[in-house]
Amino acid sequence: MRLALILASLFLFYSCSKVPISNRRQLHLLNESTLINMASLQYSNFMDSVNVLGNSDPRAKRVVVIGNKIKNVAIKFLSDNGYGHRVDGFKWEFITVDDPTLNAWCMPGGKVCFYTGLVDLADNDDQIAAVMGHEVAHAIAKHGNERMSQQLALAGIHDLSGLSDRENEEANSIFSMVFMGSSQLGMLKFSRVHETESDKMGLVFMKLAGYNPNEAIAFWEKMSSQGINIPEIISTHPSDERRIKDIKDFIDNELDNYVN
Repeated sequence: MRLALILASLFLFYSCSKVPISNRRQLHLLNESTLINMASLQYSNFMDSVNVLGNSDPRAKRVVVIGNKIKNVAIKFLSDNGYGHRVDGFKWEFITVDDPTLNAWCMPGGKVCFYTGLVDLADNDDQIAAVMGHEVAHAIAKHGNERMSQQLALAGIHDLSGLSDRENEEANSIFSMVFMGSSQLGMLKFSRVHETESDKMGLVFMKLAGYNPNEAIAFWEKMSSQGINIPEIISTHPSDERRIKDIKDFIDNELDNYVN
């Protein structure tokens, strides 16, 4: 209840926008350039701590090629539908790190990271494209800004100046919590909404890029078979069963409205 009241009042004073495809209104307390600067710092620190594969590695090359295809059609889709401003200031980058974890993520500003564990799990480029579309969609939908805004409101931070400073420990702590996931159940429903929006937007992008969206179903079924499904009530992601159902429904009933 407290969070709802805070966010309702902030809607009166700060930037509101609509997410492409879902048309859901969202709250942004932060200037996007501020968040991109924060992400750049965290990204630089991350790069120093991992083994990033060079493009001579076929897995890294696949990620770059697929990432650029998805990115290019996404930018055109946004431009054609009046959302071109959403990628202002983005400096896209697609990397692969040598790590067996089944993971991928995207930071604000278009920094996309795949782990070799996930690349190796995928049966084909279409399945990598399904994950790529999902991650690119997170950045375009500015879900990071939205989640940061929620956390700032909860923390009672009203002075937003200096948030991107290297020495701002409070801001960096909030950033890390947001992009590593929150343990607060009150935030989970909102985060699951983000995941569903990114699934749908990602399906549009992958089909526009010439990939088979049905492979997204095959990929999530394969992920589910790995035995890593987390009960939905305690997860920021939809359960595998619900996610697969929602993807099937979107492909069957809505996808062609955005592609044809």
